[in-house]
Amino acid sequence: MLSETASATKPAASHPVAPDQAINDADIEAIASFRYAIRRFLRFSEQAARREHITPQQHQLLLAIKGFPHRDFATVSELAHRLQMRQHSVVGLIDRTVRHGLVRRERGTEDRREVFIYLTDKGEALLARLTALHRQELTEMRHVLAGTTA
Repeated sequence: MLSETASATKPAASHPVAPDQAINDADIEAIASFRYAIRRFLRFSEQAARREHITPQQHQLLLAIKGFPHRDFATVSELAHRLQMRQHSVVGLIDRTVRHGLVRRERGTEDRREVFIYLTDKGEALLARLTALHRQELTEMRHVLAGTTA
């Protein structure tokens, strides 16, 4: 058994690496390249949203609604899960996005406590513009995503 001192100085390994899975320089370079590609894309995405006079979080909200599987709306709790935010924070984000005229709320007919969030025509048009820009950026980044340098 380790003493308190020894256990305090020994780093905790949440996912120990098996000896046959040793990490090499190529692994680290691949992870570094992938993280660079993610960060580059996210920075592009944030800037594209701001050029359209919305926040990156509002863009993510539009994506989460439109991209929800098999329907054109999402509930507040579903959006909180998709955006990895607390429900009350999502409500504030929705409020701000409603003020921009990009989304609308609709109460459930069967359960009036349920609130469905839809894109407006203005929100659809904005998301279409941003999506076209993002598709173009991903096409231009394909060498980075493939792990090669430009």
